[in-house]
Amino acid sequence: MSDAKDAQYLDTPQGRRIAYHRHAGMGPTIVFLGGLKSDMEGTKAVHLEAWAAAQGRAFLRFDYSGHGISSERYEDTCIGDWHQDTLAVIDQLTEGEIVPVGSSMGGWQALLLAKARADRIKGMVTIAAAPDFTEDGWWQSFTDAQKSELQSKGVVYLPSDYMEPYVVTKRMIEDGRAHLVLRDPLDLPFPVRCLQGTADTAVSTETALKLMDHATCTDMRLTLVKDADHRFSDEACLALIEAAVNEVL
Repeated sequence: MSDAKDAQYLDTPQGRRIAYHRHAGMGPTIVFLGGLKSDMEGTKAVHLEAWAAAQGRAFLRFDYSGHGISSERYEDTCIGDWHQDTLAVIDQLTEGEIVPVGSSMGGWQALLLAKARADRIKGMVTIAAAPDFTEDGWWQSFTDAQKSELQSKGVVYLPSDYMEPYVVTKRMIEDGRAHLVLRDPLDLPFPVRCLQGTADTAVSTETALKLMDHATCTDMRLTLVKDADHRFSDEACLALIEAAVNEVL
């Protein structure tokens, strides 16, 4: 759970209240985009902030609506809401160039950001990026019973290897379809570094390869780390994240 101490808040145009921590420094601003149901107090976000501070670099981490200490209930929010939150944070709390670092669902958010604000992005780092997972991961793996349950009750519950069961709402699936990034051209006109663990049970290496194959980018690299899991937050993995951010900076 995010720590309310020292957090600041941004009111978005949609009326949501987004908690954030911002560290001043030289640009480009590194912006951490967290994963589904994680918050800005996660190991990677906090570690990267300390690393940026030591380098005198600007850094921003925040909680999407329905996450951490931001407003709204998780069950009432979806991909498009978090995209709006991300845009509000970028537009109102940063200036000049940014380097989004997207973890899991945050990788999808980083790609949506690339479609909306490519001119602001200096470079991008993704960690176990999960683009289109509501469709390709959830919907396509649902049984007929789960699909009908979603239609009739508006919600299904999925087990997770990393936390309590995921609450999947009908709105989440339908909204996810409106924000897919692997169906249409995806132009990434800046350096991109993708990191992926081979022991990740939430996001497969196939997903990472699919993103590599689909995107148009002149400087894009994928690093596969043997036996690293979805958390990607042991010392070796954190060092790889630092190196990737350094490269695109």
